[in-house]
Amino acid sequence: MSSTGHQGDETIVTKEMDERSLSISHGQAPYVHRVGVPPRQNLFKEFQATVKETFFSDDPLHSFKDQTRSRKFILGIEAIFPILSWGRNYTLKNFRGDLIAGLTIASLCIPQDIGYAKLANLDPQYGLYSSFVPPLIYAVMGSSRDIAIGPVAVVSLLLGTLLQNEIDPIANPTDYRRLAFTATFFAGITQATLGVFRLGFLIDFLSHAAIVGFMGGAAITIALQQLKGFLGIKKFTKKTDVISVMQSVFSSAQHGWNWQTIVIGASFLIFLLAARQIGKKNKKLFWVPAIAPLISVVLSTFFVYITRADKEGVAIVKHIEKGINPSSVKEIYWSGDYLGKGFRIGIVAGMIALTEAIAIGRTFASMKDYQLDGNKEMVALGAMNVVGSMTSCYVATGSFSRSAVNFMAGCETAVSNIVMSIVVFLTLQFITPLFKYTPNAILAAIIISAVINLVDYQAAILIWKIDKFDFVACMGAFFGVVFASVEIGLLIAVSISFAKILLQVTRPRTAILGKIPRTTVYRNIQQYPEATKVPGVLIVRVDSAIYFSNSNYVKERILRWLIDEEEEIKGDYQTRIQFLIVEMSPVTDIDTSGIHALEELYRSLQKRDIQLVLANPGPVVIDKLHTSNFANMLGEDKIFLTVAEAVAYCSPKLAEDP
Repeated sequence: MSSTGHQGDETIVTKEMDERSLSISHGQAPYVHRVGVPPRQNLFKEFQATVKETFFSDDPLHSFKDQTRSRKFILGIEAIFPILSWGRNYTLKNFRGDLIAGLTIASLCIPQDIGYAKLANLDPQYGLYSSFVPPLIYAVMGSSRDIAIGPVAVVSLLLGTLLQNEIDPIANPTDYRRLAFTATFFAGITQATLGVFRLGFLIDFLSHAAIVGFMGGAAITIALQQLKGFLGIKKFTKKTDVISVMQSVFSSAQHGWNWQTIVIGASFLIFLLAARQIGKKNKKLFWVPAIAPLISVVLSTFFVYITRADKEGVAIVKHIEKGINPSSVKEIYWSGDYLGKGFRIGIVAGMIALTEAIAIGRTFASMKDYQLDGNKEMVALGAMNVVGSMTSCYVATGSFSRSAVNFMAGCETAVSNIVMSIVVFLTLQFITPLFKYTPNAILAAIIISAVINLVDYQAAILIWKIDKFDFVACMGAFFGVVFASVEIGLLIAVSISFAKILLQVTRPRTAILGKIPRTTVYRNIQQYPEATKVPGVLIVRVDSAIYFSNSNYVKERILRWLIDEEEEIKGDYQTRIQFLIVEMSPVTDIDTSGIHALEELYRSLQKRDIQLVLANPGPVVIDKLHTSNFANMLGEDKIFLTVAEAVAYCSPKLAEDP
């Protein structure tokens, strides 16, 4: 029966097409499809649909449909703690991959953590603390299989810079540390809040180009900051801009540099860079650059110990507190001036940490072809930083270098983070005294080698080729960080990203359309030079929704197109413009200001004896045109489904020549 119905439909369609072609061949008006007006939704349903699309576009409750109450409860618990879901199918084969990956990233994270803690102006053990508790929390709550958690260079520098603007870490280390924990607490609260209220789309306001520039600038700043330890300088500027740093470096060149420190730093930096190149050339040797920092620390520490180079002016780490994280609940500022300062710093650090972690998580999820729930990630990252702030940790997030090593080492699940955490725990319990003679120069070399990859010049070149405005955003963020400060660079990155959005919203693109030869297709005459204009008809396409922010511009731009066209026609003695067709298929929405702009355009055209015609308005737009009575004002016979039908109405001769 269904096949008979299908054949019947085909017969009707064929008959309609035959009738239409006959009517055209006999010079009759062709059949015109009316633009459909969608059925009216009640206000509540419309609001419900908007909220769902804005905050629940991924349909997070889909798996809960048609489930029993007990099953829904289990699914709810698994949504909060994904380890309960994938843990049921965990095998020995999975553990083997995670064990190797966990041990590999642990060998990389231990020397990095000590160095990153110094970037944040904190004692070395706080870097190790931040690779012990947060990875455990993330392994239970996170949804990424590949991300490796811990302190990272950019967030450490950002936190250190913002905190030292408020408190001097040398003169007042206790209050400085307390403010760091307070900022970490609010960073976690910010991240978790964005996830719970499904506001993850807010981090997308920082464009990819701005992030590339910001990260590159931060990498240069971090590398320059390491010159203090790399050259053995004792008196060093607290400013992070390149001019202040270079002045500090060269002013201390005569008496402040230590040649033994430079030899240690330079030799191991060459070793680390060589190891990185080996890993790049042969993917199977990924473990070489991963283990190189730990080898460097062991060898340099042994060298300093047997030669007692510390007595020759080589700065060493000295004491690292032994034992696991002490509680820091009482150290967080719950009142006073520092509460507000911690809140402000926490929001900034939390957003940057979140942006980095989500970007890393999405990158590796796409490589392994699985879905990453951004909002769940935010809740997991927030929870780990809130717990971390109460266990003497500072802001932790996903590390790109460690995550890449984790991925290449064959990690299967977040258990690799647990393995890394256990290794860090054992280090804190038994091995920290051995780091006493570790030279600061080796930590500087490790950080420089780690941040070099953050300068993604190839991405910057590609951005230049694709979008010049994006390149301005990229360079603005880069130079802001390098020549001013991390905060200024971040502010420039956000400002330019918002400026681009505003520019695109307030100044949408418009185009003149022409007919592609031997078709009924109308396209932009700049893109298709062979497209021909229709005599007596101007066809304009608006490539954006029409809102209060751009409605006046759209109206004036259309009139300007008309004036330009009329001037061109006068010179060539062509048929004067009698119809203006506005192609509205890209116009996804229109507000009251947009409708007022159309009304003003309509009246302006009437004075010029030109008829306004609309082609293919979408469901939302046509509904509002009817509700506002503009459709009646214009005339429903002047609203068409396609540009071709609108042209056939305006210029019947064209209907005979498709």
